[in-house]
Amino acid sequence: MKSNYIPRLKSWLIWVLPVALVMSSCVSQKKVKLIQEKTTKEMTTTFENPRVTTYRIQTGDHLYVRVYSVDPKTSKFFQSDFPYLMNSTYQYLNTYVVDEFGYISFSFIEKLYVKGLTVQEVQQAIQTQLDEYFKEATAYVKLVNFQVGVLGEVSAPGNFTIEQDQINVFQAIGLAGGITEYGNYKEVKLLRQTQNGSEVHLLDLTDNRILESPYYYLMPNDVIYIEPRSTKSWAYSQFPYQTLFYLFSIGILGAALFIE
Repeated sequence: MKSNYIPRLKSWLIWVLPVALVMSSCVSQKKVKLIQEKTTKEMTTTFENPRVTTYRIQTGDHLYVRVYSVDPKTSKFFQSDFPYLMNSTYQYLNTYVVDEFGYISFSFIEKLYVKGLTVQEVQQAIQTQLDEYFKEATAYVKLVNFQVGVLGEVSAPGNFTIEQDQINVFQAIGLAGGITEYGNYKEVKLLRQTQNGSEVHLLDLTDNRILESPYYYLMPNDVIYIEPRSTKSWAYSQFPYQTLFYLFSIGILGAALFIE
């Protein structure tokens, strides 16, 4: 009886333990696969999501303003002492800070009230002033202090300065090194500042309709927080249970191989 039991136990350990080792580290693809066909029944290749800037200038914002003109005299009038370099450092050094009352002082314009306006509206306001005194002069305005924060279950959390005019939620998470194996893709919190306070929006990155969401594109000072999945506990993150399970299973498997 004993001789029949041991070979069967040995065979069981050899086949079951490897399967258990693999399954212990597996995570369902539905939990980590992004942009799945969930709310849209048919395959969709195009998602309409026009980029509309609704950010309103606030006190303390840095605005980069430059005037272009084909007229050499006009161009020289607005030329700064810094060399012309289209990089973030140059733009920051040539910014106009919105004061506590909401004004900027730009060149020949004594004061211009910009608080509560969009970047495009500020550009239009400066262009209107230019048209009164100069011919063929074009104003360009950019918000320099465009920063977003990415926190929680990402590889490299932090605050990131965005040089381009727009960025979406996936690009921002990419800057932070991507979501870790413990991140909850279905409950991503977006914290956004508004004129009336702060808003919290819940995003599901596994749903392809995120591409049509009004929160797909980020605004300055947005913060993305990736929550941990419910399966992650403090004890598990502090103690290597999975490693010990591997070692224990390998030990049993080794012992089974030597059972006579």
